[in-house]
Amino acid sequence: MRKKIFLMRPRIDNNELKSVKKVLQSKMLTEGEFTDKFEQSVARYVHARYAIATTSATTAIHTALECLDVKKKKVLVSDFTFPATALAVILAGGIPVLADVDKKTMNITKEIIDYSLTDKINYILPVSLFGNPLELEIYQLRSQGLKIIEDAATNLGTQIGDKYVGSLADVTCFSFHPRKIITTGEGGMITTNNKSLAERCKAYKTFGKINGEFSGLGTNYKISDILSAVGLAQMKKLENIIKKRVRMAKIYNELLSKLDFVEIQEPTKHSRHTYQSYVCYITKQNLRDKIRKRLAEFNIETQIGTYALHCLPTFRNTLRVGRLENSEFLYKNSLTLPLHEELTEEDQEFVCNSIKKVIR
Repeated sequence: MRKKIFLMRPRIDNNELKSVKKVLQSKMLTEGEFTDKFEQSVARYVHARYAIATTSATTAIHTALECLDVKKKKVLVSDFTFPATALAVILAGGIPVLADVDKKTMNITKEIIDYSLTDKINYILPVSLFGNPLELEIYQLRSQGLKIIEDAATNLGTQIGDKYVGSLADVTCFSFHPRKIITTGEGGMITTNNKSLAERCKAYKTFGKINGEFSGLGTNYKISDILSAVGLAQMKKLENIIKKRVRMAKIYNELLSKLDFVEIQEPTKHSRHTYQSYVCYITKQNLRDKIRKRLAEFNIETQIGTYALHCLPTFRNTLRVGRLENSEFLYKNSLTLPLHEELTEEDQEFVCNSIKKVIR
């Protein structure tokens, strides 16, 4: 059998091992000095005033929603996303309202938000997907009194012009899962420019502890210094990793342009797409799953793009705006191809040639 072509392989080397060794030798394993440095590194990178590390992007979003007090309030959520986005709203006592996305960029747009908003919705939880940022106009809705909690789990390093995702919303949440641009194994990060909100988030993830006293509600969402040590080493590689992923994405773009049944995700205007995932969609109905099956036979690992929440049993009765047609189309037809530093150009050619063979 041909060698396995993995969907994603994180870049780990002796730098992570050395960093973790320092933590182990210190015998201070829970959240401490290394987490402080990791938070400062991410905050500096995205040009945010504050960063708060958590156990995952899901717990980051949940923390932010709890601290913004969305209980019994409606929150507009992108329908095309991983279930964790809307589940965090429900866990915080909020009421998710699902909205469609643009088929080409795969993100929610200002136009869709304008269409979906009512005077009873004051919170927006847009998802920037696969390394593709939201439109800059979405953040301008903050001037209308709307709170924007961005699920940017896949978008560390993404830019709109010279502005970084992580400094534009009221609060932004990132993931460090192994499929993300950089990883800590599991982990997340909240970034914000709001001092009061940062303090509330910091307290919430540490059992409600403020100035040494347990004076508020909270839980244990603290990340360990072991994972933060990995994150610190990863941050030093971030720009180099992005450059290589962008270069490999261009190769896919060229190869797939020859296939008339494949459309690639369209980058947001004036942005740097970081290609946390390389996602395309198949224009011919009922072909995506056949392609995935064929690629699996060639030992090529793939994944769908992500989910249309309204199609899942958990969210079948969730409030929604419109028919969510684009989200459902992408759920049934989007395809994520392998993209990582161990991937060779020959591998990419093999992947695309294997896709082509499906319709012969």
